[in-house]
Amino acid sequence: MNFVFLSPAFPPNYYRFCAALKNEGVNVLGIGDSHFGELRPELRDSLAWYYKVGDMRDAGQLRDALRFFTGRFGKIDRIDSLNEYWLETEAGLRSEFGISGVQADAVSQIRRKSLMKKVFARMAIPHARGGIVADHAEAHALAAELKFPVIVKPDDGMGAEFTYRLNSPADVDRFFAGKPDRNFIMEEFIDGGIVTFDGLTGRDGEIIFCTSHVYGQRVMEAVLADMHISYYSLREIPRDLEDAGRKLVRGFAVKERFFHFEFFRRPDGTLCALEVNIRPPGGMTMDMFNFACDIDMYSVWAKLMARGETLLTYDRKYHCGYAGRKNRLNYAHSHDEISARLGSMLMHQEELPPVLARAMGDCGYLIRAREAAEIETAVDFIQALS
Repeated sequence: MNFVFLSPAFPPNYYRFCAALKNEGVNVLGIGDSHFGELRPELRDSLAWYYKVGDMRDAGQLRDALRFFTGRFGKIDRIDSLNEYWLETEAGLRSEFGISGVQADAVSQIRRKSLMKKVFARMAIPHARGGIVADHAEAHALAAELKFPVIVKPDDGMGAEFTYRLNSPADVDRFFAGKPDRNFIMEEFIDGGIVTFDGLTGRDGEIIFCTSHVYGQRVMEAVLADMHISYYSLREIPRDLEDAGRKLVRGFAVKERFFHFEFFRRPDGTLCALEVNIRPPGGMTMDMFNFACDIDMYSVWAKLMARGETLLTYDRKYHCGYAGRKNRLNYAHSHDEISARLGSMLMHQEELPPVLARAMGDCGYLIRAREAAEIETAVDFIQALS
């Protein structure tokens, strides 16, 4: 099996996907813009070949790489990066080279927030009202209907990039005065905390693994305020959340892919769908899957890719939490104090690359415990300011 992995060096922990594929006997062929010698040794050892391009956004260079691989290794069976940034690129290459997976004519539904809303509606999942706004007049009219505050964000955006809360007509005018040249969607502001339904599906869309996370802060507000974030996994998924998540797995026809669905939990307890992501959750969440259940989801995914294997027995033994810290903030406790205080609860600590720091922090801590209250107390200690 020939598997092309786009940008295997980023995010940093994704080298484990390549290593797991190699362990299953897969020929792993990497395409990236880093020099081969700059790749971590574990990644270099996992690749049968690495093709360096000058610009990953140049479709012509990516086509040249695939033609080279086809000539040297034969038919390409799969191509992926498991990274939202490359979803459309991958889909286009699959369609052009006859590779199985999400195709170019289907990728918009899982990238465009305006199209996601149509699926939410079809599956009877409550969601934020809103729509594309092309100019001042449309924006003012929709804001008057939705009532301030409203949220504007790119229709094809990732994470919280270019996401703003507008509180008045004057804010609308200021936004359009500096608006980037791309389509933006305006939505009603939903008061509530973020909860997720995350997992992996098999070839027929069956759920192999699922879990849920609760966020301590909205990512958008954390990014805008340049503050740290935290979130942790649940040992039991609320029934209404799992029901809604399973509906969306069917509605978006998620097959042989990870999924990361975000919802608001309103103060009255009801759910409101925010968006879908047909890829693993960001940051170190893949590793949180593993620490929470004592499993290896990198290996589970690789077995699915290599042989279609979907057997997985697991228990959510622990809550696993993430606590980010930002270098600009003065924290009350040093790393040594955190290590001494948390002891065996502390599973991992890592410095994060600058591109992730705005949302996830300059460094992140992974902690686990059997009780959610223990996680919350540990997060408070890690993020306490002096």
